[in-house]
Amino acid sequence: MQISVIIPSFNRSHTLARALQSVYDQSSPVEEVILIDDGSTDDSAAMVARDFPEVEVIRQSNSGVSAARNRGIQAARHEWIALLDSDDCWLPQKIASVRQAVTTHPGYILYHSDELWVRRGVRVNPMQKHRKSGGWIFAQCLPLCAISPSAAVIQKKTLLELGLFDESLPACEDYDLWLRLCHRFPVHYIDQALITKYGGHEDQLSHQYPVMDRFRVRALHRLLATEDLQAADFEAARSTLLNKLEILIRGAHKHGNQPLIEEFEPLYQQWQDQHRPNPRGLVTC
Repeated sequence: MQISVIIPSFNRSHTLARALQSVYDQSSPVEEVILIDDGSTDDSAAMVARDFPEVEVIRQSNSGVSAARNRGIQAARHEWIALLDSDDCWLPQKIASVRQAVTTHPGYILYHSDELWVRRGVRVNPMQKHRKSGGWIFAQCLPLCAISPSAAVIQKKTLLELGLFDESLPACEDYDLWLRLCHRFPVHYIDQALITKYGGHEDQLSHQYPVMDRFRVRALHRLLATEDLQAADFEAARSTLLNKLEILIRGAHKHGNQPLIEEFEPLYQQWQDQHRPNPRGLVTC
């Protein structure tokens, strides 16, 4: 099992060294590490050249995390892609555990694991809604992101067939990809914390983009309109979409957010009136 690691980063030299070091501290080494520098203006380039000269660095103008990941995936030389966000890190046994899982549970296209959470330097426990699982997890993917990118190791060919990350979404791009993947394939879950996720810092996407559910709504709308979903999956996704739309519209009216009202009220009416997919996955009334 040969693995390429893809790390997108934008002005994160303060966390990037920790992420890279966690890759090189693995008990089972990876074959390739690709850093996509998404237009950084800090000292990231100098730090990587000095401390991690083995890393392959791809530089591009600032284009967002999806474009950065996609460029790295396309450049990867190996059949498996391990994602790592520049503010997270892996525990030393992560890659060894994934390789063992591939040996004992072959045939999956995605392997992921449990995680540790640290917020502002303090260990915290995730809520029940963030609990991870394996198998056919499409329903679990509907409310929130059910797979952490830094925990995922995925077959490259599957990512390419799915169309990679949606570069039109500035956030929740992982939510969108897991929906497209998990209605087609089961995934394998390693019930062990193999990564540490760090939160609470100001450059997190959740701080930059309020009302994150607007991006999940866009992902659900596209999924329902274009994917060939099983009937039960279609109804579950439609129900989730309508619920999220109701909350978004209520909040938009409360705060006088006219652009959100104009975008989402027509969608709400559309999906109230449409009920079932045809065999090609398009929607009929």
